Amino acid sequence: MQIQFQPYEFKTRLNNGKKELWDAIRKKYVSITPEELVRQHLVQYLIHEQKISTGKIAIEKEIKLNGLKKRFDVLVYDENLKPFLLAECKAPQIKLTQAVMNQAANYNMQLQVKYLLITNGIEIHIAEIDFEKKSYQWLNKLPI
Repeated sequence: MQIQFQPYEFKTRLNNGKKELWDAIRKKYVSITPEELVRQHLVQYLIHEQKISTGKIAIEKEIKLNGLKKRFDVLVYDENLKPFLLAECKAPQIKLTQAVMNQAANYNMQLQVKYLLITNGIEIHIAEIDFEKKSYQWLNKLPI
């Protein structure tokens, strides 16, 4: 489905000639890249439009996957603070292919969340995972 993020205002600064923006979740400035802008817009959407508390959102936390250190983009916790939704963000020019879904699904082997979201800031796809059947079903809206 198509998505239109609101034009959120971000606190920015110039650091050694590089533009950075303030990440309210990680509580630090991060380099502005196309993927980071998508990630930050998604987070703002979750906070402002979906009314998710900042305390229930994690960004770029490290997980181990087959002995390798990986970082997921965004993880949302439910009211019981159990991982609920895992989001994989890509730059706007990256197509949301099966490979992108596979990347999110691989991270989910460790996290075991019920919902996966992939976005490039233009499109957003949400899948509900059925662990027993080892399958997923595409949804038309966020399950929040």
